[in-house]
Amino acid sequence: MQMPDPREDILAKKDRIVARLREVLPSDAVIDDGIELKAYECDALSAYRCPPLCAVLPASTEEVSAVMKVCHDEGVPVVPRGAGTSLAGGALPTADSVILGVARLTEVLEVDYANRFIRVEAGRTNLAVTGAVEADGFFYAPDPSSQLACAIAGNIAMNSGGAHCLKYGVTTNNLLGVRMVMADGEVVEIGGAHLDAGGLDLLGLVCGSEGQLGIVTEATLRILAKPEGARPVLIGFDSNVVAGACVSDIIKTGIVPVAIEFMDRPCIEATEAFVHAGYPDCEALLIIEVEGSEAEIEDQLGRIVAIAERHNPVQIRESGSAEESARIWLGRKSAFGAMGQINDYMCLDGTIPVGELPHVLQRIAELSEHYGLRVGNVFHAGDGNMHPLILYNANEPGQLEKCEAMGADILKLCVEVGGCLTGEHGVGVEKRELMGTQYSDVDLDVQMAVKDVFDPDWILNPAKVFPLGVSAARRG
Repeated sequence: MQMPDPREDILAKKDRIVARLREVLPSDAVIDDGIELKAYECDALSAYRCPPLCAVLPASTEEVSAVMKVCHDEGVPVVPRGAGTSLAGGALPTADSVILGVARLTEVLEVDYANRFIRVEAGRTNLAVTGAVEADGFFYAPDPSSQLACAIAGNIAMNSGGAHCLKYGVTTNNLLGVRMVMADGEVVEIGGAHLDAGGLDLLGLVCGSEGQLGIVTEATLRILAKPEGARPVLIGFDSNVVAGACVSDIIKTGIVPVAIEFMDRPCIEATEAFVHAGYPDCEALLIIEVEGSEAEIEDQLGRIVAIAERHNPVQIRESGSAEESARIWLGRKSAFGAMGQINDYMCLDGTIPVGELPHVLQRIAELSEHYGLRVGNVFHAGDGNMHPLILYNANEPGQLEKCEAMGADILKLCVEVGGCLTGEHGVGVEKRELMGTQYSDVDLDVQMAVKDVFDPDWILNPAKVFPLGVSAARRG
């Protein structure tokens, strides 16, 4: 994927820019050594790489503001970076940009159980938010598979979800407020520790904006009391299409499980070899979890199992203990890593209406045959957030391009059936040239007009989200 040419004038004054950044940050917070910058030349979409001008690691909102003032003054593009787990190239640098990482912003600033919120610095990992409150019986609901590593800043940027988003919603449903540094270094507060803020919903604009509008340094998040109990059931099927039909039938009944997760044979086999979760030998499996009192759990699982039995499952296995539940979820949470053990892959995240699951899974199988590339399917089936993993050999010429073409066809398919290009990974560089598939020129112009207001010089996260052809004039 071709990145825009760097601004020669910025590269020519690199030494001065780095010197100015060292004036406002501690010496170890500015990285310009070529070897050390290797760590910042890509994110989890590692097929595309570009070393940045330099990287900075501020440790406070005030330091972020100071960095932005320097970069704004110099006209230097800034690429915000959380933990670098983006699967859409959201933190991919350009050669003339400064990477601004928030990894040192990890503190818990306030916990209020009476009003059920926690305020944290945005570099704190997703799992560590729950870690700060779980001893007192609370948790933070969004749980992306990368939650051990991913930062709240990135979760907000991409509006991340996770396995339990079917019941509890994604990041936007659990975000109450942010402290954010604007492109010129101004610090603003949006939302707060209350149910809803007056006026325009600027928080809704920020969540999912992919670092295009500002750099979030603090977040106020909704925390919830742990449920009385929870239990998953694992159901195996002899085809992807049948498993998809089962999901559709469950959702039709009005049952709202906490999660419905889908894995197909390639993912099952890779996961078994990786963590030995004890999954059955089948073409596809569902992990369905419900929660509540013991009576509620028994009632919901009974209805779900009755629906599944109409689809001739290979195996139905209800968890009988906390240890068994943990093992069932270990397999699903390890799926991406397990697939990475056997192949290079590109992970998509188009979203579709749940009723279209059987059709879309069948079409993905047909596209796999057409392109000659294997696909592993693992995704949040309950809300139709697809995660096809297209396997390819990065060392074989032409394989990446073939993978990209197949990925584009799958994402176009998602839009055609009434879905959208992304559920939680964002657009980044991966889907930017597909934005015209879902949005008209007028739609894109309105979105870019919003960016004009927040970032009139277009220095924040360049070459992302918007097709290069339509955004080039605005960036200048």
